[in-house]
Amino acid sequence: MTKIDLRRELRHLYAASTKEVVEVRVPALRFLMVDGRGDPNTEPAYAEAVEALFSVSYAAKFMLKKAGGPDYAVMPLEGLWWVDDHAVFAADDRARWRWRMMVLQPDFVGDALLEAAIAQVRAKKALPGLDRLRLEAFTEGRCAQVLHVGPFSAEGPTIARVHDFIAGRGRLAGRHHEIYLSDVRRADPAKWRTIIRQPMA
Repeated sequence: MTKIDLRRELRHLYAASTKEVVEVRVPALRFLMVDGRGDPNTEPAYAEAVEALFSVSYAAKFMLKKAGGPDYAVMPLEGLWWVDDHAVFAADDRARWRWRMMVLQPDFVGDALLEAAIAQVRAKKALPGLDRLRLEAFTEGRCAQVLHVGPFSAEGPTIARVHDFIAGRGRLAGRHHEIYLSDVRRADPAKWRTIIRQPMA
């Protein structure tokens, strides 16, 4: 049986180019997600959220495969970022950042399977992030996106390109969205690949 890869099936959403900002339409998609706040580099809840998301996503994948279901690739980590006061971003006050970390789930991965996967992970190890997990549909609609290559600290000009693109076609709407295509634990930061997406109205 061929492995299902949603990154290929949703190529227009997960295979962005560095060359130009493009407009995309993002339909309703189902994500495992965890909300939190604080500096992702120092806030324990951030690392706990990421560990819980991937532990459950992989547990569900292998449980389904063992039961004779389809094999599929686990999707990359995604993050929504926002603040209550935009001056916080200007001051780079990361302690006051708010975030929602997410991993896209295939339509055939149902609630019951994910609940079983959570129970299986919880039985093996105590992960604080498990209690904050939820499955939810998320619709972004009309967005602009581009691929950024390099460290997160150098995203500023790339984000500005996206905002300039939107300024000529509408206005910013919704939350800053990043899709992390690289394994930041192993890859050279100069080669990190991150899709920068911004909803627009």
